[in-house]
Parts: sequence; structure tokens; C-alpha cells
Amino acid sequence: MEHSTRWYQNRWPWIIIGMLGGTIVLCLHLMVLAIQTQDSLVVDNYYDAGKGINRSLAREQLARDLNIRAEVVFDELTGEVRVQLNTEQVDALELNLISPTQPEQDLHIALKPHIALNRYYGQLPHPVSGRRFVEVIGMEIPHKKHWRLFEEEQIVHGQTLLLGDEPLAGATAPAAP
Repeated sequence: MEHSTRWYQNRWPWIIIGMLGGTIVLCLHLMVLAIQTQDSLVVDNYYDAGKGINRSLAREQLARDLNIRAEVVFDELTGEVRVQLNTEQVDALELNLISPTQPEQDLHIALKPHIALNRYYGQLPHPVSGRRFVEVIGMEIPHKKHWRLFEEEQIVHGQTLLLGDEPLAGATAPAAP
């Protein structure tokens, strides 16, 4: 005896049709998402970006040659950031806190000199924590050349970050005699 039912009365065709329909809906959603958002981490001109890397390495090498070190402290209570340098030859100082993946969270803070020698301070617009690229840019007074301290750090309020204590990434090591 043959027992036959119509196809729409069985559940398996509906499961297959549901999976195909879900795939189409998800594909359309991803297409809309791809069209409406831009890729902010993609650089259009790779040649200029490559030249910028060489300039950055030259500024980092200048900081290394001048033996510049910095201590950075974030105060969560007041929202203040304090930078203590080990050199007196600084005209202007800038602190950049760069998020590795979210450019809208990058902070650029112009630091003001403090009454105490070699100490600078600035105000954070909002609390910052987590993994960041910390960049301190200054200008050497006698030669008017810019130097840069740049390190990847885990920011925790109240903890002191030491910049300039790690070897330069991408720079060639001096030859042994």
C-alpha cells in the first residue's frame, strides 16, 4: 500500500526552503552593510604610507639617539594625563592614544608644560583604558627636529607607562665590533 502526501504537507521541503530563504536574507543584509560602511583601515596610497614609515623611524631613532624617556600616568579621578620627560630640550609636546582597530576612539592631546621642570599635563575628554598605541611627539629645541616615542601599551589608570625603554621595531641593530 502506497501512502502519498502532497509535498507541502511534509516538513523537510519547508526546512530546505527555510534554509535557502535564510541564506538569501543574510546575503542581502551583508550586501547592504558592505555598501553603507567604508573600510577605514585600508590605505589608498601605499607608496605615501611607506614613505611615512621611514619618517617615523627617523623620528624614533632621533629620540633613541637623544636618550629620551617618558613616564605617562593617567588619573581616572580627574581625567588628567601627566608626562614626565628625562630631558629639558622640548619646545612642544603632543600625546596621541591610537586605537589599533577603531579610529574614532583615537585621542590627540596637546600637553602643556607644568610648573615642575620636564613635566607636562593634559586633559582626557573621557576615560581611556585597554590596548593602545601610545605616541609622544616632541621637538628638540636646538635643531628644531621632531622626535617620537611610540609603543604599544595596555593602559590601566594609576599605572605608570614607560616609553622609550623598548628597542626600536623595524630599525637595524648596530653591528658588533
